[in-house]
Amino acid sequence: MSTTVSHVIADTLVQAGAKRCYGIVGDTINHFTDAIRHTDLKWVNVRHEEVGGFAAGAEAYMTEQLAVCAGTCGPGSLHFVNGIFESHRNGAPVVLIASNIDRAEEGMDFPQELDQTKIYEQCSVFCKRISHPDQARRIVTQAAQAALAHKGVAVVVVNGDVFKEKIDDDLPWSVHQPQPVIRPSDDELKKLAGMILDAKRITIYAGIGARKAHDQLITLAKKLNAPIAHSSRAKEFVEPNNPFNIGMTGILGNLAGVQAMSDCDLLICLGSDFAYTQFYPEKARIVQINKEANHLGRRSPIELGLVGDVKDTLAALTPLLEQKSDNRHLNESLEQWKKDTQGYNKKAKRDSDLIHPQYLAQLLSEQATDNAIFTADGGSPMVWLLRHLKATGERRFLASLLHGTMANAYPQALGIANAYPDRQVIAMCGDGGITMLLGDLLTLVQEKIAVKILIFNNDSLGFVEMEQRVEGLLDSYTGLSNPNFALLAQQIGLHSWQVSDPDELPSTMRAWLDAKGPALLEVKVNRMELVMPPKIEAGQVASTALFGLKAVLNGRTNEVVSLLRDNFIK
Repeated sequence: MSTTVSHVIADTLVQAGAKRCYGIVGDTINHFTDAIRHTDLKWVNVRHEEVGGFAAGAEAYMTEQLAVCAGTCGPGSLHFVNGIFESHRNGAPVVLIASNIDRAEEGMDFPQELDQTKIYEQCSVFCKRISHPDQARRIVTQAAQAALAHKGVAVVVVNGDVFKEKIDDDLPWSVHQPQPVIRPSDDELKKLAGMILDAKRITIYAGIGARKAHDQLITLAKKLNAPIAHSSRAKEFVEPNNPFNIGMTGILGNLAGVQAMSDCDLLICLGSDFAYTQFYPEKARIVQINKEANHLGRRSPIELGLVGDVKDTLAALTPLLEQKSDNRHLNESLEQWKKDTQGYNKKAKRDSDLIHPQYLAQLLSEQATDNAIFTADGGSPMVWLLRHLKATGERRFLASLLHGTMANAYPQALGIANAYPDRQVIAMCGDGGITMLLGDLLTLVQEKIAVKILIFNNDSLGFVEMEQRVEGLLDSYTGLSNPNFALLAQQIGLHSWQVSDPDELPSTMRAWLDAKGPALLEVKVNRMELVMPPKIEAGQVASTALFGLKAVLNGRTNEVVSLLRDNFIK
């Protein structure tokens, strides 16, 4: 019995496990959205396609199941680009159905014509066009399988007239999800064991590839008396219930993580692809274990590169190792980690006359549930998430740490809350980020999606402002003239509050978290807040002093006073 290409595509996606499709209806996908109406796939009608890309990617990242987007021809599909880039770099299994004009008009500069394949092939693991209606189930099956197997975005380009074509659909193409055991050879493991035997000061560095190997990491660290530093993306998986944890490295990290990597004689990188070469040790031997062979040695020269899943590899490696007795390197690292956390806590103390963003994040960590899910905008909100939110083992975190985009937090929270309606889903937004995609606050109300939005309002692009000041520049073009976000949200239909008094914040935050449905809390935070790196170099101090001189000469002495008072005196 014949059916339409639209119904075949929708059915294939449902069979592959997809539960939601994000987009805006119209022209070339009208027949596809009508087909969705007859399946278990739920259509989520967003106000901007970029939000749909963020939302689908966040849902897929958290659940590790397929999520879907669909775009109309031309601008409709093009609007997904930034959200799709973010989702792809996060390793989220997403299928984008990107439609195009009818085949008869291709190549004629018809209105809205563009080559979707050329655009999306750079941010996908699979990008194909259905060139004949009979390919529909086969290509969509391949797309779903590629997205799930390779953890990325798969794009299927469909001409508008193809959706309406009827086909027999008589071949049962289906998605397969193999789960192979991947580890180095026995000889490679023995070589690694020999390097570990010779080493005196070992540091373990765990990345997102170690997300399923928490217990194996602890067992290895215990046997080696080794501290465990971790990447920012691995925080939620490595930090909880880990007596060997010493935090992060990198510009957003802490001194313990930086020192443990620079002072070791053997660095074991597990499932990490940390991009910043300057934070790798200059003299230590480096071993890297990763499932992707092309990731080996691309960030820093390494002595041994092995292909393997971290959990499978450590299960085979650990029995080959002898117990290390020297714990001096571990104890030094743990002592510095203790000092680092005390420094974070000092920064997060309640002030009498202004609200520090660190205090706001710390209070959020204390009041949110132990299984809450947090997203954060690129910029300072993601710094406060990484430094001040406690990982419990049940909490989940998502920030734009690879793509580095603004405006990701509440769109990602939208998708996550769809997948986990019974959990707190909290978006930590900057005032710059929230204003980029304000329209989809309406989606939260219309779709009854219970996202809790927290706005760090400092009337500026705060992270950029501090970047400029630390470079010794006079900050320019970073000021924002903001509305009263709480009143704006109230008009849209959200529960909303605005707080500028530190005394009112704890009780107001509790009311916000307890509110039924979507809610927004706007907090006026200190603008003069430095995002301090883990190790302050002399050049950074000199640059900040240079900013101070420039600011005084330009009649902005009060800003220099505030910068010093709020970051160095209090």
